[in-house]
Amino acid sequence: TLDVPVTAAGALKSYKLAAKAISRLQSLPGGNISLLCDVLVRGVSELTGYDRVMAYKFHEDEHGEVIAECRRSDLEPYIGLHYPATDIPQASRFLFMKNKVRLICDCSAPPVKVVQDKRLPQPLSLCGSTLRAPHGCHAQYMANMGSVASLVMSVTINDDDDEPGSDQKGRKLWGLVVCHHTSPRFVPFPLRYACEFLLQVFGIQLNKEVELAAQAREKHILRTQTVLCDMLLRDAPIGIFTQSPNVMDIVKCDGAALYYRNQFWLLGTTPTEAQIKDIVAWLQECHGGSTGLSTDSLMEADYPGASALGDAVCGMAAIKITDKDYIFWFRSHTAKEVKWGGAKHEPAGRDDEGRKLHPRSSFRAFLEVVKWRSL
Repeated sequence: TLDVPVTAAGALKSYKLAAKAISRLQSLPGGNISLLCDVLVRGVSELTGYDRVMAYKFHEDEHGEVIAECRRSDLEPYIGLHYPATDIPQASRFLFMKNKVRLICDCSAPPVKVVQDKRLPQPLSLCGSTLRAPHGCHAQYMANMGSVASLVMSVTINDDDDEPGSDQKGRKLWGLVVCHHTSPRFVPFPLRYACEFLLQVFGIQLNKEVELAAQAREKHILRTQTVLCDMLLRDAPIGIFTQSPNVMDIVKCDGAALYYRNQFWLLGTTPTEAQIKDIVAWLQECHGGSTGLSTDSLMEADYPGASALGDAVCGMAAIKITDKDYIFWFRSHTAKEVKWGGAKHEPAGRDDEGRKLHPRSSFRAFLEVVKWRSL
């Protein structure tokens, strides 16, 4: 099981391999985060020899997705798997910011109790230790996947929304690189360090891509807003629905609607005219003092007619033009949009305690969580 090079020559070889992977990352064309992640997991796989290497990305609501994978051909693919934010608790995320690399050589090995000196004023923290034993729940999760050993490395990027006084000032957890093996596996420090260096270079490249994508998005929105404002001045609000670009070009949505002088203009997937009238009445009654409303779940916003909207409409942003006129943007249910290996969603289905820790069960939990949400 200890087949990873541990000699000086082996360490040098691993650094050379890391240099090759780093060179591949740096030579990639810009504008493709997916390709960047694919090259990363291949590089980590070559460096470490794990049976499965995955890149996880955390979304805005903190749920995770496997966006790249390099695996042994006989293993089930997990690419595209979504799982709820609760699968990786806040305490674990905090530890990943403190300790960038987490190695578990053998999940089935009995843990050794740490006995601290009774004279210590406070309990000893093991958050920075590579010897920290895995939690029983995590060991069960790995066992359900047929994994015995793992290596997890954090991916951090610049945090534009950083709070003053934060311990990890300027950085946030973007995702993880997770390696699994079906038998015990030890990775010596020089090789782990080479992986960490590779991750740092990846983080720099990723940061550039994220910032460039944000800048491009802002430029596009500003350009579109300028054109739409010009249309508004010339043609009341109707032009921003009947011409190009239109209101759907500035907000990620599945449909948009204009309710103006008791008439309707609809784009994409929207509620019926009667349902829109009902939403207008609800907004006037419950949110009359506001200039608009934005929610990723009309059900959670307590709109009484939410369930009658069906699968097509879930989230909504509304802007009041006058006391009687509104512009709407609509989004569909996330559960409807997520596809994974034809897995059937069964709301009534229950897993036993062990099965809940399996990735397939986690995916079903994600569908359950977002059933009435649009992300």
